[in-house]
Amino acid sequence: MAAKLLSDLASGVTCVPSNYVRPVHDRPSLDQVQPSDHSIPLINLHGFDGSRCHEIINQIGLACQNYGFFQVQNHAIEEAVIDNMLKVAREFFHLPESERLKCFSEDPLKTTRLSTSFNVKTEEVSSWRDYLRLHCYPLEDYMHEWPSNPPSFREDVAEYCRNVKGLAERLLEAISESLGLEKDYRKEFDPQIQQADKTALKCINSYDVDQLHETRSSPISSAFLSVVSNDRYKSVLHRAVVNCDKERISIPTFYCPSYDAVMEPAPQLVDDHHPPLYRSFTYAEFYDKFWDRGLNTRSSLDLFKTTSHA
Repeated sequence: MAAKLLSDLASGVTCVPSNYVRPVHDRPSLDQVQPSDHSIPLINLHGFDGSRCHEIINQIGLACQNYGFFQVQNHAIEEAVIDNMLKVAREFFHLPESERLKCFSEDPLKTTRLSTSFNVKTEEVSSWRDYLRLHCYPLEDYMHEWPSNPPSFREDVAEYCRNVKGLAERLLEAISESLGLEKDYRKEFDPQIQQADKTALKCINSYDVDQLHETRSSPISSAFLSVVSNDRYKSVLHRAVVNCDKERISIPTFYCPSYDAVMEPAPQLVDDHHPPLYRSFTYAEFYDKFWDRGLNTRSSLDLFKTTSHA
């Protein structure tokens, strides 16, 4: 194993290792961030399939345009499903190192993979995290690869993934409609990749340390929303915040196009006054650039901008 998991490294050190310390110029400025619960819109999905559908679509459109991030409530995912997912995730990361390392890999294309930081082969400064990344769709293609310990892992994760996939599809339909597109416009991209660990949509659940900061002054474009909307919609730079007293466990779910899906601005959103800001490219091209460049997502997407707007 080329890299030691952070959870096992941290148990034997008394200070932060130098390779986890970012240069001062590369650290986020605290005066540019604010806690997410004070700024991110909270959208109530009650009535989404009925009387409040149009209202909710408008709220989602405004959130995507002005914030690039939003929270939802009354999403119809049972609390027990979420609790079981968070519980089994925590249990996995508390297993003995020898058991967890059965899933370890540095291959970014491996569909079930335990690793640490982001890309330990290329990065100069490591990120303070361990993660287990699972491909989840279609479930029957991947469940057999998942850990069998804890015993309920596969069952709990599968149930959670089915629920979040349904929520992601409903939200993507609403986002498409908010742009004036057909609700099933997302099908043009044939989303076939769902990962629980870039991306059409990301849904996040957090455990214990519930702090997500956003940087309003540094927007990062999302491969799906920015390209398809021709930069009408953007996502915002956000980061998880940890502390020295509690661990943080997050369950981000990435709902992605298939690797051969062609990404480009929706023709309905391009005219003489709004020329295309991005060239056509496949999701695989974007993913490769994103992985090579690490967490600097903005520069990865900029590679696909049209020449006149680069």
